[in-house]
Amino acid sequence: MSKIRAAITGVAGYVPEDILSNADLEKMVDTSDEWIYTRTGIKERRILRTPGKATSDMGVEVVNLLLKKTKTKPEEIEMLICATVTPDTIFPDTANTILNKSGAKNAFGYDINAACSGFLYALTTGAKFIESGMYKKVIIIGADKMSTIVDYTDRTTCIIFGDGAGGVLLEPSDEGTGVIDSVLKSDGAGREFLHMKAGGSLKPPSEETVSSREHFIYQDGKPVFKAAVTGMVNTVNQVLERNEMTVDQIDWLVPHQANMRIINSVGDMLDIPREKVMVNIEKYGNTTAGTLPLCLWDYETKLKKGDNIMLTAFGGGFTWGSTLLKWHYNSK
Repeated sequence: MSKIRAAITGVAGYVPEDILSNADLEKMVDTSDEWIYTRTGIKERRILRTPGKATSDMGVEVVNLLLKKTKTKPEEIEMLICATVTPDTIFPDTANTILNKSGAKNAFGYDINAACSGFLYALTTGAKFIESGMYKKVIIIGADKMSTIVDYTDRTTCIIFGDGAGGVLLEPSDEGTGVIDSVLKSDGAGREFLHMKAGGSLKPPSEETVSSREHFIYQDGKPVFKAAVTGMVNTVNQVLERNEMTVDQIDWLVPHQANMRIINSVGDMLDIPREKVMVNIEKYGNTTAGTLPLCLWDYETKLKKGDNIMLTAFGGGFTWGSTLLKWHYNSK
């Protein structure tokens, strides 16, 4: 009897309509289109400006599209995991809000916070619920409204991030397709280089933290760059070795869309041709937990059943990892 794996049976994405271009940022901070593009590969990013709309609303758009594409009823969904660092509220969690707004009344859900690695962590977790036989329909969402924690007076970070969401539906497969293996890592010592200084139990919100602008992303770029490239390359190689595969057998590399220089460095160190590397950072920027599913969404029509796809990410904390999956379907 074939092993039951968790296969992606549908992928969807959502980005807000409003565009924040490099030209727009030139009017806000001391920067230029050339400076931004040559250092990051980003031309524009999407911003959710609609009053009263939050991360959950982007997640709901993804769920609704997933249900429509896969001809699934809301009440058939049994579980939803949302990877995010920008929840609607500290509690209740955003996953439960998404379930409520999408009408998935028979499911339970929860959030995972692993920064830019969140989707990988959530995908691996959701896959285990499928493999165990406990559930048959699990949705994994990666969504972040990064504009709410970006300091638009800080030219080192405001040029990088955008808002967006993506997600997949997982279902059982005995065809050899689905999530094959993951290597996930974390090192809390890296938190000093990429974090938000205030807002948690260590440093609760106060007049002082607000006036000191401590509720925004802080990043020390050089150590983050080095750790990101090393971490993603090492975990990709570990997954390949564990599964007795070579780089040549990877049909698509899906790297976290953090920075074009990081993406190119990872691809070059792995010796993967550029045409096999998914890239959409130019139009979305870094959407944190949303980058990997948004890549799958953008490239869906190019994917074929049986393709070997390697996802890899790196995030604040530090968190990082790689996941190998075999694509389940041919796009129509």
